Amino acid sequence: MTKKLLTVIGARPQFIKAACLSKALNEIGITEVIVHSGQHYDDNMSHIFFDQLKIPKPSYFISNLGKTHGEMTGELLKRIEEVVLKEDPYAVLVYGDTNTTLAAALVTRKLNKKLIHVEAGLRNNDMSIPEEVNRVVTDRVSDLLFCPTDLAIQNLKEEGFEKLGIKMVRTGDIMADSIRLFKEYVSPEPIYKGKHIAATIHRAANTTPEVLGEIVHAFNEIAKEIPIVFPIHPRTRNVLSQIKEKFSKDVILMEPVGYFDMINLLKNCSYVITDSGGLQKESYIMGKKSLLLMDFTPWKELVDNKFSQCTLSTYSEIMKNYTKMKELNPDFSIQLYGDGRSAYTMANEIKTFIS
Repeated sequence: MTKKLLTVIGARPQFIKAACLSKALNEIGITEVIVHSGQHYDDNMSHIFFDQLKIPKPSYFISNLGKTHGEMTGELLKRIEEVVLKEDPYAVLVYGDTNTTLAAALVTRKLNKKLIHVEAGLRNNDMSIPEEVNRVVTDRVSDLLFCPTDLAIQNLKEEGFEKLGIKMVRTGDIMADSIRLFKEYVSPEPIYKGKHIAATIHRAANTTPEVLGEIVHAFNEIAKEIPIVFPIHPRTRNVLSQIKEKFSKDVILMEPVGYFDMINLLKNCSYVITDSGGLQKESYIMGKKSLLLMDFTPWKELVDNKFSQCTLSTYSEIMKNYTKMKELNPDFSIQLYGDGRSAYTMANEIKTFIS
């Protein structure tokens, strides 16, 4: 008899990955109880994904989270624990490296339930990065780790995971499944007609007034050469209103877009500028080079194979590395993240694990 599986999601990349894995789980007869943590609460960044991607509606939705890491994680610990106690699942499944992931992982371990981590083994080797703390802790308290790349497996082996009795499975990357599965739903009409760069900025480190001012300055300079289409995160828009530096008319601001519209922008753009590791990876899958506004990436193979260029978020560094990115000449026939069937590999592993 198959035991109950509870899945906890709460941020844009997790919705996208869940669309593929939930579909695969359903096809092999596993029913999930889905918990939406409310970490991404804006309609255009949350509910739209359930409508567009046909993810089963969550059985639980958590709202009114705190704004700081501590407040948010503390409230999630309390609320997720209530759900796990009520549902009594055999295993809990989490994705990635968000505060939602960390809270669900800690609750699961303290209640002696089994924990499955999708996208395990990624490392920046910098514990000052909140996401690094989240992923390291989650990996360590898990029972089953789904690793997207050989490097992720290697990272875990170097940390001694082979001696801990934690199962590691090299699955390929489920984001590659998502792109291949859903790009047929993307409108053939470009959202922006004409040559452009697709951009997103949302990380806390890039949305202080000082740093965002540097980014605005660089974007305005780059946009003299090619327009930048910029779906703007609510956090970024709020900080933008507080600084003197403003975007030029060639930086086209729009509201946050749904997944299909983001793929539309990626499909039709010349380059991508982002501070999202997920979008950095999606850019590669869509055959586009990217400039990552971080001095690190969990997807090191993208930089090593010259699909992407990292940069510090100062005007001078952005401009220097933008030029370097344009000069990259990668081989997009290289298949870094599997054959698009990662979700089925995971689903079959989960069926064995919880049966």
